[in-house]
Formats: sequence, structure tokens, C-alpha cells
Amino acid sequence: MDEIENRIKNFIFENFLIGQKNRELQNDISFLDEGIIDSTGMLELVAFIEDTYGLVVEDEELIPDNLDSVNRIIAYLERKGCLASKK
Repeated sequence: MDEIENRIKNFIFENFLIGQKNRELQNDISFLDEGIIDSTGMLELVAFIEDTYGLVVEDEELIPDNLDSVNRIIAYLERKGCLASKK
């Protein structure tokens, strides 16, 4: 699971927290509440998830409960059955 967590965090740091490598990003911090990702950034995050894990995020799945933190993304990917071959 650490590899998945690191992959997601690396994407966040490379695309939204540029130059903030020393910033701590807890797995349960809300990207939206903390101002890390806005609605446009959320679309970039969805593209990353789709490209990396080979799935389509449906419109009804574009909700904070699925995508608003590292832990929520991991839980979403687990529910979608995407992590077994990516660990």
C-alpha cells in the first residue's frame, strides 16, 4: 500500500504543491478544504487516476468521498478493484 500512497503523493507534490517538498501531507487531509486542489485540479487528478489505474471515473463518482484525500483515493481504488495488480 505504501507504493500506492507514494504514487498519489508524488503526483500531488509534482502538480499542486510545487516547491513544497518539505510540507507534510497527511493521508486524511482534504485536498479541497486545504486549498491544495481546486475544481480544475480535480480534473487533473481524475486523469492521473484513470491513466495510472486503467479505469474510468464516472461522473457520479466525482465526489469528495472518493477523491478528496490520499486515503479516500486509496479506498476508492480498492472498491474499484484496481489495486490487486498495482501493489
